[in-house]
Amino acid sequence: MISLVIADDHPLFRSALSGALRSEIQGISIVESYDLESTLQCLSKLNDIDLLLLDLNMPGSGELYGLIRIRKDFPDVPVAVISGSEDSAMVAKVMDAGALGFISKTSEPATYVHAIHAILAGDIWLSDELSEAVANQPKPDLSMQNKVAELTPQQYKVLCYLHEGLLNKQIAYQLSISEATVKAHITAIFRKLEINNRTQAVLVASDLKLQMTVI
Repeated sequence: MISLVIADDHPLFRSALSGALRSEIQGISIVESYDLESTLQCLSKLNDIDLLLLDLNMPGSGELYGLIRIRKDFPDVPVAVISGSEDSAMVAKVMDAGALGFISKTSEPATYVHAIHAILAGDIWLSDELSEAVANQPKPDLSMQNKVAELTPQQYKVLCYLHEGLLNKQIAYQLSISEATVKAHITAIFRKLEINNRTQAVLVASDLKLQMTVI
């Protein structure tokens, strides 16, 4: 039996895809999640996941943060990205970050089935068009995404609050911690990201489209 997690913040899409896959793949088991937090919880509770179908843009994921975080915390879980965008530069980043496939959300159910079986058989799956386009892309630089994935959950929240423009006192209130602890987190963030000030931290969060999530 194939055990699958569909991580996407659009309930109608999740429902439609789940129904289509259940009708195409006999005995498939599907668990749904709707943001990065619920996806991490699913993966921590379930130890028999064959494949995660991951939406890049669900809450908490940023641009690539969710994928890189999941690959870091659950390296044995195969991940295929599902997205409404087929930008070849983004697909190249996704594949370089450890995804085993990229499936357009507009694909027919048969394409999903083919991709799932290919990945479970140990192959990398891309459409023919994307394979050619990605091959012509320069190797992406994911160094900053990987650095952000090294932040603790509390440090990640502090970084997101810095991006929102909150002062240390406001961050301390939001997280129910002292200002001294906030300062310690900010110092650790600067060190891990190899940056020197709050402006650079805000730029990193903005460039990577980081979003607050409870993790």
